[in-house]
Amino acid sequence: MTEMSVAKAWDYAIGLIKVDGLEPTEDFKKYIELEKQGKATTHDLKKYLDKKYKAKGEADA
Repeated sequence: MTEMSVAKAWDYAIGLIKVDGLEPTEDFKKYIELEKQGKATTHDLKKYLDKKYKAKGEADA
């Protein structure tokens, strides 16, 4: 079995999202590009999204 590159994995994931008629947000796309370039990790993206949506959820409460 061959290993999939980070860039190819993200391209595949974005394709699956688009099949559902959805489009990633601009913020999400920026983090994807950073990860493809080796400047961020999936963990960094998770922390960013957790912070963003926890803050949004608290503001909505």
